[in-house]
Amino acid sequence: MMAFLRFTLRQLETFVCVAELRSFAGAAERLGMTPQAVSQLVAELEKILSFRLFDRSTRKVSLSAAGSDFLASVQTTMRHARACESAAADVRNRAAGMVRIGAPLALASRALPAAIKAYQQSHPKVVVRICDLSVEMLADAVAAGDVDLALGPDRLIGEDVRRQVMFESRWVLWCSADHPLASRDRVTWRDLHDIHLVAAGRDHERSVLPMHASAPEGERISPVEIVDNITTALGMAEHGLAATLAPAYVGCLTKHSELRMCRVEDPETLRSVCLYQSTVRNLSPAAYGFAEFLSPWLSDWAKQLDA
Repeated sequence: MMAFLRFTLRQLETFVCVAELRSFAGAAERLGMTPQAVSQLVAELEKILSFRLFDRSTRKVSLSAAGSDFLASVQTTMRHARACESAAADVRNRAAGMVRIGAPLALASRALPAAIKAYQQSHPKVVVRICDLSVEMLADAVAAGDVDLALGPDRLIGEDVRRQVMFESRWVLWCSADHPLASRDRVTWRDLHDIHLVAAGRDHERSVLPMHASAPEGERISPVEIVDNITTALGMAEHGLAATLAPAYVGCLTKHSELRMCRVEDPETLRSVCLYQSTVRNLSPAAYGFAEFLSPWLSDWAKQLDA
């Protein structure tokens, strides 16, 4: 065991090269070394092994019986070593590895699968795993190391997490085809005062309510109902039970529905969608590469839905 631990890949590589070429001089030329250096490496290996690898004469070099028996194992070892070297290069060049990214429903089910498919066309060895997370859990999951990255709406974060805005999306009204506002491309916040609204999660509390905090009580917009999931709110809106306010990018969930989208203006309000990552742990090369790819890809994806 101690002798095995003293092997070096350089010694083994030199042995294989001499064995294949039957020449110390030829091996030196191929390896970019001097014949003396090649001879020294072989001698060092023979000393560790306690047997001769080559039978030398003034005219030729040939494998000894022991060297011939040993060669196949060394060739296998060198193939594995080259595979390790290739794998290391893939990791270093962001071409391989595992990436864990968390996101809430709309982004996890629509944006990220499409982004991963596009990324893997040029990085087929990178495996990206999607973790379904609520908006409230995104930063915590990154801080705890449960995911490498998280994608979702702008939220307060601690010092152990940083965020980068990926894109911004307009707040819009989603309603059924027969809703009184369905024929309008744009509405104002004042138009929504007497509209039956359903809010998804804490979106209304975090994003809509602060905009109207200074408005007279009679002009404030308040949802009649609150549900946990945006898909529930959109379903209620499609069937005329209520309208709902949500960013335009959730339109990725409405492709086969009869929902109508109306821009809400006066003022126009934007939601920022951010990429979260740890400030205390370095991203792997694979995660860094995927994060770098996401920024322009998500921007284009959001523009198509916000048009």
